[in-house]
Amino acid sequence: MAPSAEPPGDPVGDSVGDGVPDPRQIEELLLGGELKYTRVDAVRLGGVTKDFSQRLWRAFGYPHLSDDAVAFTERDIETLCRLRRLMDDGILDEDGVIRLVRAFGQTMTRLAEWQVDLLTSMLGQERDPAEPPSPESMRLLAELAEKHIEDFEPLVVHAWRRQLAAAGTRAMASAATTDEAPAPARATVGFADMVSFTQMSRELDEPELARVVERFEETAADVVASGGGRLVKTLGDEVLFSADAPELGGEIALRIAEAIKDETEMPDVRVGVAYGPVLPMRGDVFGTTVNLAARLTSIARPGSVLIDAELAAKLEKNDDYTITRIVRRPARGLGIIQPYVLRRATAYSPRYRR
Repeated sequence: MAPSAEPPGDPVGDSVGDGVPDPRQIEELLLGGELKYTRVDAVRLGGVTKDFSQRLWRAFGYPHLSDDAVAFTERDIETLCRLRRLMDDGILDEDGVIRLVRAFGQTMTRLAEWQVDLLTSMLGQERDPAEPPSPESMRLLAELAEKHIEDFEPLVVHAWRRQLAAAGTRAMASAATTDEAPAPARATVGFADMVSFTQMSRELDEPELARVVERFEETAADVVASGGGRLVKTLGDEVLFSADAPELGGEIALRIAEAIKDETEMPDVRVGVAYGPVLPMRGDVFGTTVNLAARLTSIARPGSVLIDAELAAKLEKNDDYTITRIVRRPARGLGIIQPYVLRRATAYSPRYRR
């Protein structure tokens, strides 16, 4: 017989002292059910092996639990059953399930941390990221979750479906352009890097630095999305973006530099962009083109956009830009590269200089 727990009470009303809501009740509230099964129960009811359940748990990014810890809900069992059916129906093998789950786990870990920080600040409980949340902020978060968790969950699914549709459309469009063996995907890839971030991190306290980084990421993400590109990932003081068309990539790069320049409390950015073959993998992009964009970023001046020779050739006939060749540079792992400065054209500037 599966061990059972006491039925949850009022998650906001009950506490463990100092007004802090009871952690178990908060966990059950957010998980959408009572914690009443052990790992042994989950393996038996889910119809999977113990080894697979351990691999799955690690892939989700969850902590190790002993076999007798009561830590699973009905939804956990339902999830195991769904994954088992995917394998039984031949949709995915065991390794495929683990890769899928790991992708979800890594994405959702960051999303959850971000949401808690966002909701805490919105509730007027801003704190030093290095410090634990106050009892009052935990109480307010519990109250918010109790009232609105059912409103938040569909937003996650909606965003996932939208991004899945966009990714699927890109994949089908790429496949439609090939007759036999698929050619390597070609895309515009760019990095935008905050200038003097190391010095700024020494001068600002942690909450101020976090606000600057968040504002940088928000600005870059908005520009990339509105410009028809894709934000691949953020790396604190740097963002990586991609776009299918060369014109989109060049325009996004200029808009990011311009938008950051308009932010009075933020340092300038330098942007490096390259066009060529890329290897998409697990939502990221890899290859020489990505490395070239990174090298161009490292040598760009504050507020400027540097592009490679292939992107320069693609934009050569576009009257909206001026493209200026600068001194060739050695780039580790790439040999000698030829950078070009991308600017907006004006009434008095030569359109293109090679």
